[in-house]
Amino acid sequence: MKTSDFRDVFVRVQSDLLIIDDSIMTDRHHASNGNYEDTDPQNQIGGIIPAFSPSGWLRHGMEKAVHERDGTVCHPGEANANFRKDGVYNRDLDAGYHPKGDCLEDEGGDGCVIHDLFGGFGNRPGKVMRRPIRFSPIRSSVDYTRGQAEGHYRRLNRNIVSRNREDNREPLRNTEVDAVANLDGAWHLSFREAKPEFIALLAAGIDYLDAHQTDFMHQLGGARNFGGGIVDCELMNPLYEKSELRRVFDRGKGNTKRMDAKDDEWADECLPELQSALTERVEHVS
Repeated sequence: MKTSDFRDVFVRVQSDLLIIDDSIMTDRHHASNGNYEDTDPQNQIGGIIPAFSPSGWLRHGMEKAVHERDGTVCHPGEANANFRKDGVYNRDLDAGYHPKGDCLEDEGGDGCVIHDLFGGFGNRPGKVMRRPIRFSPIRSSVDYTRGQAEGHYRRLNRNIVSRNREDNREPLRNTEVDAVANLDGAWHLSFREAKPEFIALLAAGIDYLDAHQTDFMHQLGGARNFGGGIVDCELMNPLYEKSELRRVFDRGKGNTKRMDAKDDEWADECLPELQSALTERVEHVS
């Protein structure tokens, strides 16, 4: 097994409702013959979900996976920042985090595995690139091997209304939110350097997020009290070829015998070896 073969991996994400607070970029400006009315439930609007919110969601799951192995990770905030809530920051440090960059033993060191993956300190880039997710309501136009998804965009209106009998639910304020429903697709992640502990931590973090998908802390995006951001997720077998990756999303087909054999190989041979590397890395830094 060569970890260099795992530079590009895919995470399957499925969600009934996703509301990304830092906005969804739609392709409405391409409108010509189709239905591009953003309030129409049968519109043909596609677009891009920026990687910022999914990246934070993924990082949180991976941090928890390190904590479960009795390790600490870099806090996402700069250690010398002037935080408005110092008490919160200090409680974070007591909850399995260390000041960002404190794990670097020397200029050539890699630090903790989270620092190594996500970077962001000084001139050190992260080693995992999180790509945006392109979505479309037209399933035939979705290319899952390029990190795309089927999803249905809608702009929703939310009204805050009066509560007294005389005003009869007169709207007090109107807000609009961008929503994607029935999302099902592949999120493309690329490793600039495919270390074995990176793959193992990704698998562990995704498993953690899937197991805690209804926890408020681990839902993705906004509207969490309304069922938004509950994500079924799994790391797709990195041993799959592109044709096998597409087959996973073909609702009329099941796994081939070759795919089943690759699933067994991944679970019984590859993943345990990668997990050993992760355990060694966490113990070394801790």
